[in-house]
Amino acid sequence: MEKIYLSDSGPKVSPAIYGFYRWTKEIKDPVKKMEKIIGLCLELGINTFDHADIYGDYQCEEIFGKVMAQKSFKREDLVLFTKCGLVLPTRDQKDIRVKHYNTSRAHILKSVENSLRKLKTDYIDIFLLDHLDPLSDLEETAITLKQLQDSGKVKNIGVVNFSVFQHQLLASYLRVPIVTNHIEMNLLNTSALDNGQLDYIKQRYMRPLASSPLANGAIANGKDKQSMKVRKHLKKIAKKYDADIESIAVAWLVKLGALPLIGTVNEQRIKNIAAAFKIDMDHQDWYELYAASRGKV
Repeated sequence: MEKIYLSDSGPKVSPAIYGFYRWTKEIKDPVKKMEKIIGLCLELGINTFDHADIYGDYQCEEIFGKVMAQKSFKREDLVLFTKCGLVLPTRDQKDIRVKHYNTSRAHILKSVENSLRKLKTDYIDIFLLDHLDPLSDLEETAITLKQLQDSGKVKNIGVVNFSVFQHQLLASYLRVPIVTNHIEMNLLNTSALDNGQLDYIKQRYMRPLASSPLANGAIANGKDKQSMKVRKHLKKIAKKYDADIESIAVAWLVKLGALPLIGTVNEQRIKNIAAAFKIDMDHQDWYELYAASRGKV
């Protein structure tokens, strides 16, 4: 895959990005599994990986760091995202009683230091705030992000699941550009086309990152009425392009200029997503699928 700029201010990334947001403690032999996933991604041209402090019950970053230390690929050949903000209770985090958000200075600094240590790296290519904490002092948050960038520990700043107004609010305090906003978008969830998120991202000269591009597997296996209707049209169009329906679903996102954020641990699904970039979807095929996603056909 040819690398592309994430925004007019951001770094180059692979057009598809692998994220560890589906990883759990239930994955058997996670080090071996992660080695296979990273190897497959690199083989497919995907060199950009998305982390968060909470992924895999707060263990994913450390596993990735171990794999990276053992492998022959170089840190500079990878683009690493990580984030903080969403805080989840787990069995190993006794002091966390309830799901909440925290983008305070103290929490951001602690999270960045932990991520650097666990990932075994000196810098994070893109550090993101996962949701906006309404209780945090935004001016202090913005100053903290700028200081981290000035220190070289963080190269770029991004956000996750920000509404248009939240995006504008944080940007008004920051003195550095926001280079990405991760939003959920797929053929079973097209709300970003209606609520202004997609338009605002493009207005800021950024490429949207579409999380859950296959709707957590519902594109292929969903039993609800909407999933089955969309799948019917996907199957029809897939025959035209001689492609898997999951590849067609992701090609629909790519046609929008979005970068799919892969979350599956299913290796065939990863290959299906990568295959989407070989499909040049017809204008009217795109609209047929969009109409199906909205129940219009």
